[in-house]
Amino acid sequence: MGRSRETPDSHSFWHDPALPFIEARAVQDGRRVCYDKHSHAHFSIGAITGGHSHYLNQRSNQEVGSGHLVLMNPEEVHACNPIADEPWSYLMFYLDTDWLQGQQEEADLGATFRPFDMTASRDPVLYQALQQLHHQLTQAPDPLAKEVACHQFSRQLLARLTPARWDDRPPQHLQRAAELMQDECASPLSLQQLSTVAGLTPSHFVRTFCHHYGMTPHAYLLDQRIRHARLLLRQGLPLTEVALASGFADQAHFQRQFKRRVAATPGQYRTQLAARPQRTR
Repeated sequence: MGRSRETPDSHSFWHDPALPFIEARAVQDGRRVCYDKHSHAHFSIGAITGGHSHYLNQRSNQEVGSGHLVLMNPEEVHACNPIADEPWSYLMFYLDTDWLQGQQEEADLGATFRPFDMTASRDPVLYQALQQLHHQLTQAPDPLAKEVACHQFSRQLLARLTPARWDDRPPQHLQRAAELMQDECASPLSLQQLSTVAGLTPSHFVRTFCHHYGMTPHAYLLDQRIRHARLLLRQGLPLTEVALASGFADQAHFQRQFKRRVAATPGQYRTQLAARPQRTR
């Protein structure tokens, strides 16, 4: 059975090594769960189960409340935060992009991943399905039932919110700089290095990168480091080792940046999602 444990802030992560393509999170009291702008390599979808919050997406800025679904395409910069000190709660799911693309291909939507053209929805059927999926993942004892539930939900998602062809990717010269930050996130990259790779002056590079990616190159690099750290934490590695391997000079800086983007400490994340050791026969 997958792991799902609550933290003192009334939020829990769920992950099952047998289902590596999905991760879930439940927050019962989101007043202290705040995020800086960030992005994910995977597709994310959430359900607001109580209260209201501010939802900033690279393509929109709106208030969402109970009954809303929020959707974030891979690499889409976003943040969802409480309004003043009002209580709010939500469920969040992170789906591996390759897995979801496979579901799209089986649904005859093409051989490459097609992003969703909406950032929020009030579809009541899909909202209920998302809640049922969380219940099945965290409560069902049968691994087969969990995996079937994931496939059923993906079919509902594609049937009710069919993605459109949306090709607004940054130009290739900016993608080259972004790929360098992805591949060398632990290295001390300079603005001169990045702008040279993009073939632009430093000032022009910063302006165009912010326009296309929704964050500064520095913020993007930190975001990539936190993504890398999450992978290492799921392997159960020590925090000091993860901090250094992810490009942070000290653990304090790592702790601050991690919590600003994940709204949980590295220790909380590792404790709940570290893969279980394999049994020897």
